[in-house]
Amino acid sequence: MTCHWSALLLLLLVLALIFSSCSTKDTDHRILVSVADQSLALYQRETLLGRYPISTSRFGLGDRPGSRATPLGRMEVALKIGAGAPLGSVFKSRRRTGEVLRPDAPGRDPIVTRIIWLKGLEPQNRHAFSRCIYIHGTPEERNVGHPASFGCVRMKSADMLRVFNTIGVGATVDIIPGSLPEPQEPAPVGSAPMVGPPPPPPAVVASSSTPAPAISTR
Repeated sequence: MTCHWSALLLLLLVLALIFSSCSTKDTDHRILVSVADQSLALYQRETLLGRYPISTSRFGLGDRPGSRATPLGRMEVALKIGAGAPLGSVFKSRRRTGEVLRPDAPGRDPIVTRIIWLKGLEPQNRHAFSRCIYIHGTPEERNVGHPASFGCVRMKSADMLRVFNTIGVGATVDIIPGSLPEPQEPAPVGSAPMVGPPPPPPAVVASSSTPAPAISTR
């Protein structure tokens, strides 16, 4: 019976992924994750909407199944799970358990609040979807800002909700080993037009109030 339900759940997830790939993709928003900064930048086209502390893997970088490492490179949002759930809602096997945890609940480290499931677009991250690499909320908010996950990108629940509610399926997610680009001041009014590449992203519009099917990848 357990095997039957596991197979059915896997089939439903595959169908959901197929249908989502047929829908209109979010080409307006993108995410840039810096391992060096342990920080996530959310953009609407070239405008920086917010910058949030995160946690990547405590086991380093990579895409090998079973490594519990965080993959690098370009990915996209394959599925969004948990819309409407209260902050701190606990998820197991991508389903709500009914439990709700407060931040830094002692002795607890499940996936909470929301799940953004990533699909790799490059050879270096081709296993991301099958490894269940997510951006997700964590109750261990005291550890956010330092490598602490089991492969996923962890966020504080309030920040996770902001990102989840902004981006759509198909939005690109780049995980880079280096630092995020520094926000640039907009050009003065009346200045001469630039010649060459487009200008860098303008100044920050909003920012976080704080300074980021087989194995568990929390």
